[in-house]
Amino acid sequence: MSSLTLDSVVNLSTGYTMPLLGFGVYRNDSAKDSCLEAFKAGYRHVDSAQMYQNEAEVGAAVRAYGLKREEVFITSKIASRDHGYESTLAGVDASLERFGFDYIDLFLIHDPRSGTERRLATYKALLKCKKAGKIRTVGVSNYSPKHLDEIKNAGLKMPSVNQVELHPLCQQKPIVDYCRSSNIVVEAYCPIIRGNFDNDVIKSISEKHQRDPAQILCRWSLQHGFVPLPKSATPSRIHSNAQLYDFVLDEEDMAKLDGLDRGKEGEISWNPVDAP
Repeated sequence: MSSLTLDSVVNLSTGYTMPLLGFGVYRNDSAKDSCLEAFKAGYRHVDSAQMYQNEAEVGAAVRAYGLKREEVFITSKIASRDHGYESTLAGVDASLERFGFDYIDLFLIHDPRSGTERRLATYKALLKCKKAGKIRTVGVSNYSPKHLDEIKNAGLKMPSVNQVELHPLCQQKPIVDYCRSSNIVVEAYCPIIRGNFDNDVIKSISEKHQRDPAQILCRWSLQHGFVPLPKSATPSRIHSNAQLYDFVLDEEDMAKLDGLDRGKEGEISWNPVDAP
């Protein structure tokens, strides 16, 4: 894992590649400015969503920075309140208009809380959008093995990505194991535990490497092959969260961090993986 760089990518089952480090824009009131700073820091992967209400700002940042469309990987998501076949088709078109793009690299079902029928209808609509070239890759978020089996049992092509809350305190091992066995890339949201670093293990490893705790946590995620999506609106943090490639966590470091898993008790976000 020492050969990782900011340009490192992961291969998706659709044949496309995705940058291994992403920039999250959840609850970011200055998403355009933050994205511009992220592009300066070298990020080329932005994780947005319809629910974040900042797709237009993300698109504006791409154009303002002068990036070619193919030089940046853009994600959006559709939340359960908008699930359904026709509403998803309309939602994808609306997202494309807000972004000002001809296609979206990755589109996720944001959460599984709409029930089996609407989940599957939404997924089928996203597959149709993919076939039409509006989406390059279809994925899900907050999906447990039960929800993934639902797709498999319906005879549909499996998602390429599953984005879940994932950090040393909440490691989602059954979900990760399922995804790895099914060639589904795991993205990690809340990878830096929203700045809650009051943990002796994290502090000691941070001191050992003379690195910020956030850098330790993102490096842990990268070395496990996850795609971390750190978010920040602070320019200095945006840059430091991307400075992960001139140090390596050794086996002892990784084992100590792996030992912090508290399962459900370690959650810090909504994590609706148990939705019926």
